[in-house]
Amino acid sequence: MRQAPPQLGPRRGALAWALPGRPERSRFPGAGLEFALAEARKRLLAACETEIERRRLFLCLPVLMGLGILLYFAAGREPSLWVPASGFAAASIAAGLLRSWRPAMLACIATAAILAGFGAAAWRTATVATPMLERTRVGQLSGFVESVEARDAGARLVVLVTGIAGLDAAQLPKRVRVNIRTGAVAPGDHISAVARLLPPPGPARPGGYDFGRDAFFRGLGAVGAIPGKISLSPPPWPAPFELQMRASLDRARNALTERIATIGGAQAGAMAAALVTGKRGLITEATNVDLRAAGIYHVVSISGLHMVLAAGTIFWLVRALLALSQTLALYWPIKKIAAVAAMIGAVSYCVFSGAEVATVRSLIMTLVMLGAILVDRPALSMRNLAIAAMIVLIREPDALLGPSFQMSFGAVAALIAFAERWEERRRSEAPSPWPWPLRPLFQAAIGIIVTTLIATAATAPFGAYHFQTFNPFGLIGNAFALPFVSLIVMPAAVFGVLAYPFGLDWPAWALMGLASAWVLDLAHWVASFDHSSLVIPAFGAPALACFAASLLWMTLWTTPIRFLAILPFVIGLAVASKPERPDILIERDGSGILVRGAEGKLILAGKPSAFVLQQWLNAEGDSRKPEDASLRQGAACDTLGCVIRDKAGRSISYARDRLAIAEDCRRADLVVTPIPWQAGCEAKLIDRSALSRDGATALVSTGTGWRAQLSEQVDANRPWSRKPRQPQVTQPAIAAPPQPSETNDELERLH
Repeated sequence: MRQAPPQLGPRRGALAWALPGRPERSRFPGAGLEFALAEARKRLLAACETEIERRRLFLCLPVLMGLGILLYFAAGREPSLWVPASGFAAASIAAGLLRSWRPAMLACIATAAILAGFGAAAWRTATVATPMLERTRVGQLSGFVESVEARDAGARLVVLVTGIAGLDAAQLPKRVRVNIRTGAVAPGDHISAVARLLPPPGPARPGGYDFGRDAFFRGLGAVGAIPGKISLSPPPWPAPFELQMRASLDRARNALTERIATIGGAQAGAMAAALVTGKRGLITEATNVDLRAAGIYHVVSISGLHMVLAAGTIFWLVRALLALSQTLALYWPIKKIAAVAAMIGAVSYCVFSGAEVATVRSLIMTLVMLGAILVDRPALSMRNLAIAAMIVLIREPDALLGPSFQMSFGAVAALIAFAERWEERRRSEAPSPWPWPLRPLFQAAIGIIVTTLIATAATAPFGAYHFQTFNPFGLIGNAFALPFVSLIVMPAAVFGVLAYPFGLDWPAWALMGLASAWVLDLAHWVASFDHSSLVIPAFGAPALACFAASLLWMTLWTTPIRFLAILPFVIGLAVASKPERPDILIERDGSGILVRGAEGKLILAGKPSAFVLQQWLNAEGDSRKPEDASLRQGAACDTLGCVIRDKAGRSISYARDRLAIAEDCRRADLVVTPIPWQAGCEAKLIDRSALSRDGATALVSTGTGWRAQLSEQVDANRPWSRKPRQPQVTQPAIAAPPQPSETNDELERLH
């Protein structure tokens, strides 16, 4: 007898897949894909529930705040502060009222976090706003010296301005930074001298590092130099109390810098002094190049490594001394007392080293982690890192755009995420087979190698985006250098500072100088390797956003959904591997151009500054140096200018004389000149007036001509924007931009 067909029941939902056993395969076409999607959905929901139970959603708050900050800086004009403030208040109140409906509450919290970041950036801009110099000026400068940093030749001053010839009080920048070649001044002096001041320069290329924006948020309205004599003059008003305190502190820093550098000797002493006082001016560029090539430049920039080592040394020392007393060890919370002492030491170290932005960020992270000890919480946790990030973003929203914030928090997030996974693995592993005497050495060696690899991988995209360089032998440099820094240099620095008031600090500085010399010898050895520093072509912000999203996704989550980070990473690689390359780069003052010739090689005309030219070459992935003679091969030049043929056979003229402009306008396809030109031109013309308005310009070849990429947007109306300036027609020569030492500070701070 024929059996009746089985009755089909209702379609099973996603929850049915949670039952054990293999699901029954359906006979309907396409049902396998439907079941697979249902299974994936079930697993995704389960993973999300697990992340919520582990309270990982809290870690999204600094990410959302960062998104709000990015939206602020993407605005075309300065937004009103009351809009994000009122929106934040409304979203916060709504989150409290809707706490019984979790999806709506989470949406309100996310909105509040975005508006908090947006509002913090707007508030920061309003509080630091200072007039920016609009054009180059040569005249009398007077002001209080806030800080003095000795350099190889001369010194660098930060001056609190009291007067600039030709400017009224409403136009005066708050601070200017100037270099001096001769003369000796001290912090707190009121000086008067003839200075050549320039507006803080914009990016050297479209999409490049914007020194002008960073200078605005540091309160610098101009940079320049004092070429002649400096005289002391009576101040128009008494020095503010804050200035007196800063000047006293800077004098103490300079005195200690000189003592450490003298005892340590040569570049080892300069490096040792930089680690204690933050004064890096005595370190030569050759030493900096070796440290970068060895991947250990972060050693001379006071950052999280130094802050943790200094605070850790104080923590260990205080706890060990208190533990010598049985009564204190049994009845007093010596661990918390040591944590308080370490917090005081960390704050003192930050203040005495100059409290630069990277150092303050490191201090905040250290204080949060030490504060966790006071409330009996784990010091190293992703939650503490998120709290530190939110504090930094509220205090310094503009730091999000710089390499220091991105690289330091990226590295720490990757290391903490790895530590969380490693701790889970250690609980389930068998004991190590290594004997006890060798086990600590083996674990320390593995720890240095693994942490270096993780930190390098986490920071590589940010380093490639901002610096266009990669140091493949950084693992070797860090593996050999960090033990010296961790076990000798920084402990000696702590003991030296403690002994300094008693005059017993000489042995500490001598030991610190000896260990620093070993580190420098190691850096020189690693830098001598072939290809120790690789130049990587620049890629755009979309690729960096994909890499950052991949890192965040991988570190924020603990369940297998974190492996979805591979998707934005692959997209970022695809975008970064095929960046749009400009065919012509024009200096922001018209002093030089770089053209992609018929064979695809870059050809130079004019005399751009070495710093700008190096930035151009790095962005193109060209390893040549600015002084390389091959850069000018392919340019037909005379005293009036140069003519270059591009890869499409078009004629590009760089004219340095008005007669050459008039002639080339009839024969060339493109004329670039540092001279303002008001007459007609048959060719496409980019003169000094256009560059004053648009800044550094890149041209991309198209079928009918060129498409321009500008570093200055004409319609941008932000406080740090360079206003269009009409140059004097009677002055064909334009002053050169500041030297690399004046404009590249933030790029030198990797952590």
